Amino acid sequence: MIAGLFEQQQLESHFDPALETLWTYMTPTRRPSFNPGLLADFDQWQADIDQAHTTGALPIRYVVLGSRFPGVFSLGGDLDLFASHINEGNREALVRYGRACVRILHRNMLGLNLPLITIGLVQGDALGGGFEALLSFNVVVAERGSSFGLPETVFGLFPGMGAHCFLSRRLGAARAEQMILSGRNYSAEEMYDLGIVHALAEPGEGRKVVEDYIRQNRRRHSGHCAIYEASRAVNPLTLAELETVVDLWADAALRLSDADLKLMRRLVAAQTRLLEKAQARREASAG
Repeated sequence: MIAGLFEQQQLESHFDPALETLWTYMTPTRRPSFNPGLLADFDQWQADIDQAHTTGALPIRYVVLGSRFPGVFSLGGDLDLFASHINEGNREALVRYGRACVRILHRNMLGLNLPLITIGLVQGDALGGGFEALLSFNVVVAERGSSFGLPETVFGLFPGMGAHCFLSRRLGAARAEQMILSGRNYSAEEMYDLGIVHALAEPGEGRKVVEDYIRQNRRRHSGHCAIYEASRAVNPLTLAELETVVDLWADAALRLSDADLKLMRRLVAAQTRLLEKAQARREASAG
């Protein structure tokens, strides 16, 4: 890797010159969610991709994002942080967090305005903001057994980082609302039938399926980039629209009841237990 590029704390990246692919995996230091440090890493990661591509330092044509956390792509927003901001009545902090998220997703949706194909690799649960993030990718490959969902309605909120905007364009407004309001989890197979997931893989075979997809489509790379660009032109999604929804989300968050916040903190506790179990498994395997 080029010195000074892709040296993020919570993202692990390596470039495969044979496939002209940048492979990146999330390595969150805390719960597998989008903490502020990880968001800052993503912001720099995108700047590094732009620099590496435009300078010719790395001939990147495909960008793949996965997760190193066992059984989890991402559990989404930093709920502990949300609860703290809500208790403080700090709307500005909630908006700042949400806008940082949607700026990253919007740039990803645009392929950083470069001739890139973006691929999300799902090898576990993609919930809340984790699911929303995947909706900004050109291609999603998911292993069977992975789960997708938007649980925010369980604690009186709604997914504010792009789900409504992305899903309405993919599925139509009525179907998008139905999915958001249901609060239930969907299997990889269900997401494939809806066209959200583009390729299914057996457990443990996700990376191989991504590699096969790239090999099979490399000659059509320029055509695929043009198709995705045309799709964005036909059905545009502006950053301003995403930010408007973030503002509505922040207002809704500040209206949550004590009971809602208690449910949110229970989810945080469940995520923490998940992290502790994963760490115990790592230590046991290392020993």
